[in-house]
Amino acid sequence: MARRLAAAGSPTDRSVAIERSPSPWWQTAVVYQVYLRSFADGNGDGVGDLAGLRSRLPYLAWLGVDALWINPHYPSGGADGGYDIVDYRAVDPEYGDVGDLEDLVADARRLGLRVVLDVVPNHTSDRHRWFQAALADADSPEAARYHFAPPSDEPPNNWQSLFGGPAWSRTPDGRWYLHLFAPEQPDLNWRDPAVAADFEQTLRFWLDRGVSGFRVDVAYGLFKDAGLRDNPGSYSPTLFGHGPEQAMTWNQPEVHDVWRQWRAICDEYPDTMLVGEVCLADLEQVALYSRPDEMHQSFSFRLLKSPWDTAAFADGVQSALDAFGRVGAPVSWVLGNHDKDRQVTRFGGGALGTARARAAALLMLALPGSPYVYAGDELGLPQATVPDEVKRDPIFFRSGGARAGRDGCRVPMPWNDTPGVGFSPEESADPWLPVPSGWDRYAVSRQARDGGSVLTLYRRALALRAAHPALGSGQATVCTQDDVLTVTCVSGAETVRCVLNMGSGTVLVGSPGSVLLASTTRVRQSAGSVALPADSAVWLVES
Repeated sequence: MARRLAAAGSPTDRSVAIERSPSPWWQTAVVYQVYLRSFADGNGDGVGDLAGLRSRLPYLAWLGVDALWINPHYPSGGADGGYDIVDYRAVDPEYGDVGDLEDLVADARRLGLRVVLDVVPNHTSDRHRWFQAALADADSPEAARYHFAPPSDEPPNNWQSLFGGPAWSRTPDGRWYLHLFAPEQPDLNWRDPAVAADFEQTLRFWLDRGVSGFRVDVAYGLFKDAGLRDNPGSYSPTLFGHGPEQAMTWNQPEVHDVWRQWRAICDEYPDTMLVGEVCLADLEQVALYSRPDEMHQSFSFRLLKSPWDTAAFADGVQSALDAFGRVGAPVSWVLGNHDKDRQVTRFGGGALGTARARAAALLMLALPGSPYVYAGDELGLPQATVPDEVKRDPIFFRSGGARAGRDGCRVPMPWNDTPGVGFSPEESADPWLPVPSGWDRYAVSRQARDGGSVLTLYRRALALRAAHPALGSGQATVCTQDDVLTVTCVSGAETVRCVLNMGSGTVLVGSPGSVLLASTTRVRQSAGSVALPADSAVWLVES
């Protein structure tokens, strides 16, 4: 028997308002994340590239997103999926050249899409010309741009790499150098002015080519404790990010000056933006990176890292609205990305995980702010099983196989139901990661013809979000009752409620309005109420 819920909302509910118009595009934009190597292969070498992405831009316009963020496209040492960069003002030949990127930006603009690039200021590749010069001469100007310590029997401190093991490795002459990620990714010393000056040139180089902004990798990093003091605890990030046990390696106060300088540069280029990857446990600290004179956005990862639980999701929404509201910034919402297992798998796998991922998508797309959709999540892709012998992720190798790594969320995008799923032209090289057996069942071509597919749900949701001011902006109120989370969004005379049933049974939701969209066809509406099955969500419109 279905449970009946009381009317949602009360005078004690907290709410946060974001004005929809007039407002900059990035405040409510739906941004689509492209993992370039895995999106579309244009030249048949088995690696996704700019030509392939350019050919698929009409799909993104058809889907209804506003912008795309491209993971690193730069020449790289290949140690960490492109995040070990050799040259910040070039394009890796595997992907094309600078002209290809300029053509991509121009085509995207014609389709009403903006392009956001990934920039990686915390570290370079060990093959970067600066680091090579620093290895050759310990007294060179380039050596001052990294963190080196004199030869000794032990590392300078207890800092640990996020990929496993100590954060210090030796150079051939016995010096220690810092790498908070892989040894092939030496950390830059941002206390050297030459580092800041060079990155300002990089920003202008790409902004002059028409890009609309940057996603900033490890934006909470850059500066380290000047005395290289030990961290007060061993490496053990909390569920939501890095906390006080890593006080010497992350979130140093000087880093905010960098974002003020970068904001000033973006202010010279109208309609451009910065969004920061800020993986800190304290969401209030995360929000500080989005103060009016710093970055425009910083990701809220609470929903990405929360279990399927009403209280956890409610707190993830409300705490973000509160924290970012206090600094006057929109929330950038995330349910999936290239560093985390696919949400279908996280939420239980199979039909259960898919149902929950569909429901979570409606929640995220209703919330005020800017949602980021990871390529393939709109297809309901699960985490792929990648054989150990073909894995690429340094996390797998640095952990001695104890951690599976991130390859499973980076496999090629399925475009059609041919054997190669349309990732590459016919008779091409094998893809850089193997396509799982049965991957064609998730293909874009198949789902586009299916009115009940995950892809169709996303497309409908994005179209309705664009048409209804209450979705994506306005005033949001969050409340829970038992296993049901309700977010009420109000703009002018329109009210849309997103009701998410995270319980195990059907509930009856009181509704004076009508169903705008549901995550399942099993939703039933009768006079004054809606029967909402377990693990589903619905948008209810009142006007």
